[in-house]
Amino acid sequence: MREFGLAFNRHFERWMFIIIPSSLILGFIFASQLQPFIKSVPYLFAYITLTMAIGCGLGQLRIVMKRPGVMVLTFVIAHVLSPLAAYGLGALVFGADSPYVVGLVLFTIIPIGVSTVLWVGMSGGSVPLMLAMVVLDSALSPLVVPAGIHLFFDSSVNVKAGPIIIDLLVIIVLPTIIGVALNQMSRGRIQQVVQPYTSPLSKLCFVAVVSLNASAIAPHLDKLKQDMLLLVPLVVVLVGLCYALGYIGTAYLRNNEQQVTVSYATGMRNISLGIVLALGYFSPLAAVPVVLSILIQQPFATVHHYVLQKLNKNKSSESTVPHVR
Repeated sequence: MREFGLAFNRHFERWMFIIIPSSLILGFIFASQLQPFIKSVPYLFAYITLTMAIGCGLGQLRIVMKRPGVMVLTFVIAHVLSPLAAYGLGALVFGADSPYVVGLVLFTIIPIGVSTVLWVGMSGGSVPLMLAMVVLDSALSPLVVPAGIHLFFDSSVNVKAGPIIIDLLVIIVLPTIIGVALNQMSRGRIQQVVQPYTSPLSKLCFVAVVSLNASAIAPHLDKLKQDMLLLVPLVVVLVGLCYALGYIGTAYLRNNEQQVTVSYATGMRNISLGIVLALGYFSPLAAVPVVLSILIQQPFATVHHYVLQKLNKNKSSESTVPHVR
């Protein structure tokens, strides 16, 4: 069973860029059958968060605290510059009052995505730094998300911060605290023991979250057809811009490991949480840009990985070329 769980994880992560969009499509196809189970999404997501947090102990958090500049820079790019770009692009194309603009901004203020850890590890970034930033960003989300919503939409979107904070505490902060506590009490050993069993289940929960939220949006698809020609390219541009801001914004550090880490942190977000919030507190149309980003975020991660490998090879070849005096 242990070997099966580990093999399942490897294959899932390898084909994630196909599995996630496929689960989204299945959610649309079987919408009527899945809709009765939509209320289970927050509980599924809480389990995903717990599984992620079990892999992070206080030692990883101390690593981040030793690099406060990198952490602050990441959060500024991810949750200040990116939302400004999302609001500007969305307002320019659809108008400031459009629910699509809400969805675009929501994509940029939700926490860093858990799957960043996988891509950072494959691309030569710092896994401990990335994992710790995911946990900290998730823990700060009850403050960051409501603040960002009210900053951009206080006059046009009537959303009370209290219920959002409570939901984020239940599905993000509490599981994170429990996971980190379990890691600490076991001195980090719990991750290796439970991962073959908990990780495959968390992957299936993630697929379920995506499919269930797609089923919630399905009844509104007729309203979207005329907007897709504008919305899809806009989401592609925004996701690509988020990756670029992280990579370019850290170029001055001259540290490839940190540059790779921050570029994934700013480019990949916790999309399932974004869908939960969009459907729970906004018009279903606001969830559409978040859903579209699922289709775009993972393929973009693959492209970004390829570009990073090319850049690293070029840097290596330049460093090995002898200088002629």
